[in-house]
This record gives sequence, C-alpha cells and structure tokens, in this order.
Amino acid sequence: MYFWDGLLGPVSGTPDSYIVDRALPLPERALIERIRRRLGRRSLAVVAGIGDDCAVLRVRPGHQALVTTDLSLEGIHFRREWHPPESVGHRCLARGLSDIAAMGGEPIAVFLSLAVPGKLPQSWVDRFMDGLLRLAASAGVVLAGGDTAESPAGVLADIVVVGSVAGGKGILRSGARPGDRIHVTGELGGAAAALSLFSKRRKRIPPKDYPQHFFPMPRLEAGRILSGQRLASSMIDISDGLSTDLRRICEESGVGAEIEKALIPVARIGRARQPVDVRFALHGGEDYELLFTTPAAKRVPARIGEVPIAEIGCITRGKKILIRNAHGGLSELSPQGWEHFRT
Repeated sequence: MYFWDGLLGPVSGTPDSYIVDRALPLPERALIERIRRRLGRRSLAVVAGIGDDCAVLRVRPGHQALVTTDLSLEGIHFRREWHPPESVGHRCLARGLSDIAAMGGEPIAVFLSLAVPGKLPQSWVDRFMDGLLRLAASAGVVLAGGDTAESPAGVLADIVVVGSVAGGKGILRSGARPGDRIHVTGELGGAAAALSLFSKRRKRIPPKDYPQHFFPMPRLEAGRILSGQRLASSMIDISDGLSTDLRRICEESGVGAEIEKALIPVARIGRARQPVDVRFALHGGEDYELLFTTPAAKRVPARIGEVPIAEIGCITRGKKILIRNAHGGLSELSPQGWEHFRT
C-alpha cells in the first residue's frame, strides 16, 4: 500500500469500540480512515490526497519544488519511556519542516510512513498523530498521504515534506564566501542538555521545562524572510550540532570559518532557566535552529518575528574552522556533533 491508497470512502462496518483505547492498533484500513477523518478540509495545494495511488500537488508558477525526507527511529531519535507520544509526532514532523526552512521555502504537503509494533496501544498512535497534526496546522501544511506497516520491534516514522521556493531563491549550503558573517537563530544546546539529563536520571523529565527538546519549532518564517530579502548566502538547519553543520557549509562552499565562543547563544533550560554548558551549544544536535551566512554589506535584523538572531563569526579563505576563546586565543574546532556510523 502506498500513499494510503484504496480508501475512496468511509470504511463500512467500523465498530464504535474503535473509538476507545485498544490493546493493539486498529486494522490498517480502519487506522488510515481514522487519520483521514481528522484532516478536515483539503489544502488548495493538494489536488488529490489520501485515497489514490499518488498525491497530486499544485506548485505555483515561478516556484521550484522542494522535497525532503527524515527517519525517526525508536531507540535512536526517541524512547517511548522518555518521550510522550505527542512529542514524538511533533519532533518527527519538525525534522522535515526544518529542512524546508533551511532552504528558505514554504511547506506544501507532508507524507508519513509509520511502522509500529503489533502490541502498541492505539492511544499511543492517536497521541502521536495529535502532536504531528498540531504542528502541521501551525505550519499551514497538510498531511496528504503515506504508508503504514507492522514493525517487528520498535516504532519507525518516516516523514516526507514537499515544499516550494521562488525560482532562484532557494538557499544552498554552497553559497558562503570569504568575508561573509555567520549567524544563528534562537538558542543552542537545549535539546542535547535535556538528553544528557535523561541519561543521568533514567526517568522522564517535565516536557514543559524543556521545550527545545520535546517540541522544537522549525524556523519557517525566518527562513522565508532570509530568502525573500536575499539576506543569506548559505544556510543549513542545526540538526546535528553547530560544529558539524558549520563544517558542512564550509565543505560545500570551499571555505573556512572563525567563530567567537562568547557570542554563541546558549539555551536556558529547566524550571530555573539555567544556561547550558557551551559544549552542548557547540556539539549538541536537534536544535533545529538556522545557521546561515550573509555578505558583510547586508544588515541582518536582531530579530525576525519573535526569534533572536546572533552573529557569531565570519567566513575565511582557509579550510579550517577556528574558535576564539574569551582570552583571544584561537584553536581548531573539530566537528563533534551527531553522525551515524561514526567509528
């Protein structure tokens, strides 16, 4: 089954008992129809959505399509004993939306492939969808299809986000030039610092005290403005850590960088809003803030909407990435963020 096809009308004979919690997820057809009923009015961008072999999307003239995909794996990106289902659904979609933001684009439609164990309670799936659909609504994007399957072990969620950007205005990683200034949105390190607490305490911590980890907000508005006003020469979202994602910009652009440790905006977490250690801001992943460069002649506002912007350094001609400490000394910054298959 692909794009939740074959559901041309309501599932007949669906018992009312499916509305209450079950020991197992609903049968596939009933589960998909349950999701379909929740979507409400179809977006104008979606010509045909759930119910056919493929979704049909409308892309405006003069725009280019953007497509991104991200996996969320139980035990790697989340743990059910630590993360509420709403957070898992939110974070799953946030990963894809953040990629669209990093291109300066606008999301159009979302596709979700979800594999769950046969013994997973239906209430977990419902709450997962609550988190995903709430973020989708706030981002103005529609769930247009996907796939479902039974998993032999943990939960696996694969999100595909389709977006668009005005022709020629998509912001790539390869546009940084020597002399460009380096900026970041928001605060860094909050997600990684919360994960560190999980590992130490081995129990749940209150999501409301650690929103950067449980409910990160993709910077779609900031990305659109940076693109629309042609402020950014290159951009990436910080999903794997500042040190690693800055390295990716430098490698794609053929440049180096120098950043100021004291200028890095560190997150404040917990009920007491304590600043995190700078190492989390440098190397922690899943912040989903934007890291971008701008030509020196262009002025970047201190805020875009409610999101603060911090200048943290500049692009250089060399190939190394250097960091300046509080005493003025320079040292090389190694990429120590998240990387799959690292030995």
